[in-house]
Order: sequence, then C-alpha cells, then structure tokens
Amino acid sequence: MSTIIVTGAAGYIGGQIGLKLKLQGYQVIGIDDQILPDHLIGKFDWFEQADFDSDAFDHLVIEGYADAIVHCAGTSLVGPSMDNPQLYYNNNVLKTVRLLDKIKDKFTWHPKIIFSSSAATYGNPIMVPCQEIDPAEPISPYGQSKLFIEWALESYYRAYGQEYVAFRFFNACGADPTAQHGQAPGATHIIARVLESIRDNTDFIIYGQEYSTTDGTCVRDYIHVDDLAEAHARAIGQAIPSGVYNLGNKTGSSNLEIVRMAEMVTGQRVNLSFGGNRAGDPGMLTADAGKFAQVSGWGPKYNLEDMIRHAWAWYTR
Repeated sequence: MSTIIVTGAAGYIGGQIGLKLKLQGYQVIGIDDQILPDHLIGKFDWFEQADFDSDAFDHLVIEGYADAIVHCAGTSLVGPSMDNPQLYYNNNVLKTVRLLDKIKDKFTWHPKIIFSSSAATYGNPIMVPCQEIDPAEPISPYGQSKLFIEWALESYYRAYGQEYVAFRFFNACGADPTAQHGQAPGATHIIARVLESIRDNTDFIIYGQEYSTTDGTCVRDYIHVDDLAEAHARAIGQAIPSGVYNLGNKTGSSNLEIVRMAEMVTGQRVNLSFGGNRAGDPGMLTADAGKFAQVSGWGPKYNLEDMIRHAWAWYTR
C-alpha cells in the first residue's frame, strides 16, 4: 500500500484529496497547523496537527516512507497578499524551499511532490484560455509566491532529480459529491459566499461591473474540488512527466452567471449589489487543461450546476 502525505490536510482542497486517495486504497497521512474539522476525523490513517515546516513533518516522512507528498499547505487569496506580502513569501516560498532542502539533504529517497499552484501565476493573461506555454507574469504577491515555487521545483528536478507535478488551479469550488466535506464557514470564494448569503438571507456584493466581459463582471474558470482530487490521484498513480499543468474546464462563467445559477439551483433570490473593482483581479481567466488530459486521460466530470448543487447540499446538510 502506497503512503501519501497531504500537507494542508485540514483545508478545503487538501481534505478532499485525502478522501479521494483513501477511496482509491492509499494510506494517507495528513498534516496541518490547523485543527482537523470534526467531519474529517477518522478519515485519514494518521493526522498530525503541526506545521509542515517542523520536526513533526520530518518524523512523518521518516516513519511513513512516503511515496508522494501532496503539498497543499500555504497562504492563499490574492487580495490579502497585496496588503501583507511578507506573509506569503515567508509562509509559501521560504518554507517550501526548506521542505525541498530537507528531502534532498536528509532523506535517502525522494518522494514525488504534487504541488498546489494557482492560475494567479498568469496575472493578466495575453489570451484565454491560458496554456502552460503562455507568459507567467503574476500581478499579486500570492501569484508571485506560487510561481517562485514552480521555478524552485523545476530547478530541483533538473539538478537533483526531484520529480514533481505543479497544478495551476482555476477556481476550485463545489463540495464532496456525497456531502462528506466542503468549504469552511465564511470562505471567500464566490460560490461559497453567494450560497451562504442565500442561506442566511444576507446581502451579496459583486466586486466590479466594468470589466471587458459580456456582462461587465469578472469571468473565471470553475473546477469541481473532486475533479481536482482525481487529478492528484492520477498524478500519483501514473508516470506523469515532471512539469506544470493547468486544471480547469476551459470555459468561463461570469460572477453574474454564478449568481443566476445559484438562484436557479436554490429557488431563492439573491440580495445583490455591486462594489468597485478589486486590485489584482484580471477581468477574464480561463484554462486549457489539454496538456494534463493528454498525459493522464483526466477530464472534468462536473459542470457548473453540479458544483453549485453539491455546494448547496453541503451548506444545508
């Protein structure tokens, strides 16, 4: 039985990946500096509440003889990174480089690393849908931190043979299809926010209505969190060449389309208003995931309606 370590296992994406890997027969060890949510207790073979940049992580790797490390831990969100870039460079970049150094210098084996990167590495893309060969010019410290880690992974692969797969996520959303796991209360992603506003009968704000899009609101490529988890399972179980891969649906949905779909799924109206554009937000960002599909056979299973229905089931469970 292969052993996989998931950093950030108490989080939204890390938790779903852990569930998927367990379902496929892996031994899963989770580590996170946050407490494991109640609904995930007992879902891992072992969980350690600790920072991945700690002696506790070293112990897990040594004892577990990990075949792969799924590295989801880190600080996310574009907006806050504009105000506090130090946190992102320290927590994302410096700690991950120290992780790579530990693997290189302390361990006689090099577990494959599956890294959670981001579409934010593209910044304002020159064209959409984005392809991995397009320029990566992030416009936020968050995107910059993810791109630097990609560079480090590629350097360590070429110099030391450290195999890796870096996935550029495009707006993970939805919830576990069986309602075992989903986003924590107060999540900042738009589908989470709009569904909580419907459930709690509170106002919902769309930021920006003057972008160069069909309805003036931002367009993003949304991908179901369980489709993301399946991609990680394939990156572990198949001989995927080291490199960077997009994960998305290739088609985009605007913020206003998200609101209308949420109203259709729930049968309730949204108390909608508009705010100004946010710094660091490009108008349109969609992905071409053909590169990973070609080497793995992976493809998105769920559409936007599925994502919102699964998320609504989670929020109203």
